[in-house]
Amino acid sequence: MQRIRLRYTKRGRLRFTSHRDFQRAFERALRRAEVPMAYSAGFTPHPKVSYANAAPTGTGSEAEYLEIQLAAHRDPETLRALLDESLPDGLDVTDAVEARTSGLADRLQASVWEIRLDGVEPQTAERAVEAFLAADEVQVERRTKNGIRTFDARAAVARLEAAGHDSDRPDGKACAILRLVVRHLTPAVRPDDVLSGLRATADLAPPVPAAVTRLAQGLLDEETGAVTDPLAPDRDAATAAPPTAAGLSAAKATSGASPAAGEGTA
Repeated sequence: MQRIRLRYTKRGRLRFTSHRDFQRAFERALRRAEVPMAYSAGFTPHPKVSYANAAPTGTGSEAEYLEIQLAAHRDPETLRALLDESLPDGLDVTDAVEARTSGLADRLQASVWEIRLDGVEPQTAERAVEAFLAADEVQVERRTKNGIRTFDARAAVARLEAAGHDSDRPDGKACAILRLVVRHLTPAVRPDDVLSGLRATADLAPPVPAAVTRLAQGLLDEETGAVTDPLAPDRDAATAAPPTAAGLSAAKATSGASPAAGEGTA
């Protein structure tokens, strides 16, 4: 059994796709691409797909991850291209590696987010960021299915910066950009929680809803605040490991090589 790890995006209008909607679209793509999936046991078998830390509905993302288990060996890049063709534009599969290490979910320690604040002056955003970072804690509220929950949004923020942006809107309104690195803690702190914290500490209230995009997620370097590629350990392991017999057979099939001497055909 082979495991493949995929990175995919949610762009444009498809940022409003719920996680359940994406699951259905992805399972249809698996069927269209004729991926030889492994299935769970029982009366209602399901394809073995593991999703990791999906972005909230309404946010864009350049760095979503999942893992699939195959019943037959496939070349990761060929599989990536087939799935990418089978998904709608905006749900794009951008990377694929064979899983050679354990614990992908454990490597998703933090996310890098970009928050676009149309109608907010960069200087106003900078003052709000300074006030937020100076606070020891920032209590915010979020409505959940179990009622209102209060928690500290400051502890999860590893880095927060504000910058200006040359708006391409014809009215020339101001636009501030926030770059945010958030640790994946419990309870999870989302970009909208940080925006609530900025409103609480500095009365920052954008006139229009913020546009939020996840740029990366992975291992967090606490000293620099950098977030590294979670698929890198699998690529490194693939480089170090000798090719398997299944891998050699798949490579032959992909390249159209003829069977070796002594190999028969069915």
